[in-house]
Amino acid sequence: MEYRHLGASGFKVPVLSFGTGTFGGKGEFFQAWGATDVAEARRLIDICFDAGVTMFDTADIYSRGASESVLGEALKGKRDKAIISTKATFRFDDGPNNVGSSRFHLIQAVDSALKRLQTDYIDLFQLHGFDAKTPVAEVLSTLDDLVRAGKIRYIGVSNFSGWHLMKSLDVADRYGYPRYVANQTYYSLVGRDYEWELMPLGVDQGVGAVVWSPLGWGRLTGKLKRGQPLPETSRLHKTADMGPPVPDEYLFRVLDALDEVSAETGKTVPQVALNWLLQRPTVATVLIGARNEEQLRQNLGAVGWNLTPEQVATLDAASAIRPAYPYWHQEGFAERNSKAV
Repeated sequence: MEYRHLGASGFKVPVLSFGTGTFGGKGEFFQAWGATDVAEARRLIDICFDAGVTMFDTADIYSRGASESVLGEALKGKRDKAIISTKATFRFDDGPNNVGSSRFHLIQAVDSALKRLQTDYIDLFQLHGFDAKTPVAEVLSTLDDLVRAGKIRYIGVSNFSGWHLMKSLDVADRYGYPRYVANQTYYSLVGRDYEWELMPLGVDQGVGAVVWSPLGWGRLTGKLKRGQPLPETSRLHKTADMGPPVPDEYLFRVLDALDEVSAETGKTVPQVALNWLLQRPTVATVLIGARNEEQLRQNLGAVGWNLTPEQVATLDAASAIRPAYPYWHQEGFAERNSKAV
């Protein structure tokens, strides 16, 4: 398993990490993802360790804390082998202060996560979303305190816009607070918006991408076929409207290219889609999820080989879309305003 530095930090993470959104299965949304219990989680974690996948990502809102609890129980006796990544910011319950990135909520969220995870520290703690109602200095000073207390070691963000992230990095530099080194971001062959601003920012500022939903919200599993209904087992039956929209014609154009490259390489469609991501700038690690051992082992087959430049170009062309303004306009001034990547 290849390891890469997480952004501009000295910390290395495996290029594939395991996303535990399938652990717990509480609530209709997360039941559609999976309902892995502790026994099955132990089995999946052992397979991950055998393959060199040592980072496990979760969040407090995944199954209302059950994902963290299952992960913590399953890692008993193995904590020293694992990198734990979790997130908080979104509303956890009805309490007036149990949402956002205030000092009150972040301290409470971290302490609660430590208990559920049965650990003394979190390797990577990420803000799950931007809180416009809490001053950035309050957020970063709180995270600084938590780092100094030894409760978290590295910090990152998720679902921030470019200006959210850049403003935060500026405040960190101004006051000497820890810098965000990770951006847990949605990125796939059918979701390339990350490339417009966040990727160049990541290159310039040393923020590594931790990619979530690398198979496009379940659309790049190889099970979707043009002119055919969704497979009965697809979670898209329940979650399609909750995720990022993808026009059908665009989706099947990308799937046609994936099928072509899959036939050339002898790899599965998901393996090709994941391998494409691993060759993109700023990508430190890609989160793979699995409801069972078969899915996990298939996803693990995305490493140990590389697409050719010609195959990458085929996938690039099929998935290309015109960027939003001002990015399409900036392409006309490539002489002096070329992309950072």
